[in-house]
Amino acid sequence: MTDQIADMLTRIRNATAGRRMRVDVPQSKLKAEIARILQSEGYIQGFKFVELPVERRGYPDKMIRISLKYGPRGERVLSGLERVSRPGRRVYYGKDKTPPVLAGLGTSIVTTSRGVMTGRQATEAGVGGEVLCNVW
Repeated sequence: MTDQIADMLTRIRNATAGRRMRVDVPQSKLKAEIARILQSEGYIQGFKFVELPVERRGYPDKMIRISLKYGPRGERVLSGLERVSRPGRRVYYGKDKTPPVLAGLGTSIVTTSRGVMTGRQATEAGVGGEVLCNVW
């Protein structure tokens, strides 16, 4: 697999479409930071690191278990995920050029020299970087 971030976003997108309560994604530091931002912005309930039992060793053994969040009547809180920068086409924005997502209702996740943060945080910190994805 060449694009592990797109795989993570697709797993979350498919799980929310199927009204699942949780989804497992293979563990990495970058994916953990993306999950941390999704939790802090209120798109997911939480996440934790789990190790799969021995009989499932065909998969990576260390996973991130993401608990998805729904509204009081079952409506999705996380309605859209879009991969922006891909391995074939990297997208970078300067410190003042981060565009708003859905006129400010969504969030962009940016990797900068100071770590992974939202587009708003990057603008406030005065740093630019690679836009990983947009969430709304």
